[in-house]
Amino acid sequence: MTSAASPLPIVILISGNGSNVQAIIDAIRAGLPVEIRAVISNNPQAYGLNRAREAGIPAEVIDHHDYDSRATFDQALMARIDRYQPKLVVLAGFMRILTDEFVKHYYGRLINIHPSLLPRYQGLNTHQRVLDAGDEIHGVSVHFVSCELDGGPVILQAEIPVYANDDADALIERIHQQEHVIYPQVIRWFAEGRLHLQGKRVLLDKEKSADPL
Repeated sequence: MTSAASPLPIVILISGNGSNVQAIIDAIRAGLPVEIRAVISNNPQAYGLNRAREAGIPAEVIDHHDYDSRATFDQALMARIDRYQPKLVVLAGFMRILTDEFVKHYYGRLINIHPSLLPRYQGLNTHQRVLDAGDEIHGVSVHFVSCELDGGPVILQAEIPVYANDDADALIERIHQQEHVIYPQVIRWFAEGRLHLQGKRVLLDKEKSADPL
């Protein structure tokens, strides 16, 4: 458990705008017991790097184009992350499929936010897929990352209604609003020692058992 004197150290990985980075920065300013030690992107043009720099947070680039394979990129990324000794790694619009080696290295302390009500609509283009299916409800999920793409145990979800005149942009805007609420909430639970992953089970406000599942 962390306190004001010992905030949870995290590293955030991004590829683009970084609106969730900003939401987390704002939550820290409002009392979230977290220290962002670095924001790292595979995209040198990611606007989220500017958000980090403006907040005085180290912002680094590891461009995946500089590596000849997914494995070598992930190894370099792990080495950079581990310099900061985070207790939690936060994926916030990081548009890279991670190797099993990377996931296993951080398993139980690696989380992601995905714009659908998992297990529905894993992968990309979730908003248009919701519209094409005629769904009346859409949403967003925060989950622990596993070796299955968008298949790790779900921690928290938020729903939004889908209106008849919605397009993908309208859904994106309303989903972002929910993301900026539930992602800091999940990070707070982790920082307060309330959230754990045991095997494939999410434990919230429960003691971990002595025996692995």
